[in-house]
Amino acid sequence: MVKPVYFVLGAIPVIVAILLAVPLVTKNEIPVSATNSFDKVEIEYTKHQLKKITNGIAERTGAEKTEILLIKNDGETKYTITKKGYPQPTIKSKINEQDLNKIKALIKETGFISIDPNSFSVFQNVTDFQKSSVKVTLNGRVNQIHWPESSATPDFIPPIITMVESELDKVMSEFSE
Repeated sequence: MVKPVYFVLGAIPVIVAILLAVPLVTKNEIPVSATNSFDKVEIEYTKHQLKKITNGIAERTGAEKTEILLIKNDGETKYTITKKGYPQPTIKSKINEQDLNKIKALIKETGFISIDPNSFSVFQNVTDFQKSSVKVTLNGRVNQIHWPESSATPDFIPPIITMVESELDKVMSEFSE
């Protein structure tokens, strides 16, 4: 039988680990303090609405709609959309500093720049799906990741990718309204 003293001593590290982990798990935002004024970030986010077209033997995938959001280090943004092969006028704007710092912190603090840019496969029977791409330049280091929507791939898409995607979708939605 285990002595109560050993049981108590073994429970102390577990209790401390829980006390440290709970605030980190329940906190839903990355601290903006992770960024500093010396960080140079440029983000290019692209969303393609793709459709597979079969002509007898040949099969090709074409974009019905493409949206490109470019965010510069100073918050300047450029939004371009192409629908069925026809480009629409480019919209230029500026993202507010709080949102820009939130995106910078998310990319810097989570190690997004270090994610392996592996490719994700797409199910054979999927005909309409969205494929996204993010190219991040952080202090001279560049990383570009491409991924399909989660329902179109058997592969696991890391949560950090979907977190960055959701933040960039919020910015992009301001232009599409």
